[in-house]
Amino acid sequence: MTASDLSVDPVFALHRGGKIEIRSTAKVRDAEGLSLAYTPGVAKVCEAIAADPGLADTYTWRSHVVAVVSDGTAVLGLGDIGPLAALPVMEGKALLFKDFGGVDAVPIVLDTTDVDEIVETVVRLAPSFGGINLEDISAPRCFEIEKTLQERLDIPVFHDDQHGTAIVVLAALENATRLIERPLSDLRVVVSGAGAAGVAVTKILLEAGIGDIAVGDRKGIIHSGRDDLVGMKERIAGATNSSALTGSIEGAMRGADVFIGVSGGTIAEEAVASMSPDAMVFALANPDPEVDPAMAAKYAKVVATGRSDYPNQINNVLAFPGIFKGALEVGATQITKGMKLAAAKALADVVGDDVATDHVIPSVFDQRVSPSVAEAVAKAAREGGVLRPHR
Repeated sequence: MTASDLSVDPVFALHRGGKIEIRSTAKVRDAEGLSLAYTPGVAKVCEAIAADPGLADTYTWRSHVVAVVSDGTAVLGLGDIGPLAALPVMEGKALLFKDFGGVDAVPIVLDTTDVDEIVETVVRLAPSFGGINLEDISAPRCFEIEKTLQERLDIPVFHDDQHGTAIVVLAALENATRLIERPLSDLRVVVSGAGAAGVAVTKILLEAGIGDIAVGDRKGIIHSGRDDLVGMKERIAGATNSSALTGSIEGAMRGADVFIGVSGGTIAEEAVASMSPDAMVFALANPDPEVDPAMAAKYAKVVATGRSDYPNQINNVLAFPGIFKGALEVGATQITKGMKLAAAKALADVVGDDVATDHVIPSVFDQRVSPSVAEAVAKAAREGGVLRPHR
């Protein structure tokens, strides 16, 4: 793309200079204002926080600011493009935090892919923030990074590529089951993809009581008989596939009630046609879904994608702003399974009686979404007893 092309492209015009800025909340107009905002007045606040660190949540920005952290190894569908090229996405995430949830966020990209270095860097940055949103970090490294940070920090750590996707998928699926009048426990699901999103979707569906679920990767369905499984995939094999399916993902789709694609690739029409009557197809790869939505609609009761130009968009912005808003409001130390399930239920409930085949999930512009999710998450945090003592 030439310089002249960049100058007329509206995408580049919008991004020129970045998409976010720091804005002061205190105005300094005279010497008195300066003495209150900075020296000598600020020393009183520093001394108070030194005596009681919990006061930092009241007298600094910490309680309402999230760090959006990435190493640039799994950016959108672009893959490992590095930290500088990932920065526009992190800025965009910060923009969405503010516009959709009223939560301030700071994009931070790290020039390392080493797990220990990422963990140590985030731990050292953590005193400045009320929460950590991990973003676009490749699997399986993302699992270890998130787990270790959760163990070492007393603030919420949330890998959105995993849990944001999972929460929105569960909400949409819960509403879709209302249309076919069948409970989650009666459904057989096939998940294509055993990366961050695929693992998290599988976990949350198991927690929600799904009937049976099989997960596939590039080598086919994951099952306990495979000798190439290590780490997370080995654990997934032990928790899923009660039907003992083997072979290809497309083969596993025969008679299945739900297909969830979070891996890319292409699923043949014959496989979609072989699913059960009133099947549900969630083809979430972007920009090219695993299943063509128009083709899927010939066979499936409900079709969802990750795209904004089709109905039922599974978009993480439906989840993460409200989740962090609720967690920060009550001073949660973590985001628990209960908080994630509560977020999914709240999101599904926004649709309410308006549920339809083309409306199983709210629009990202529905202003009820973030407050509803935040309220549910805050309530679940209180009930789960995961609040910092001073809150």
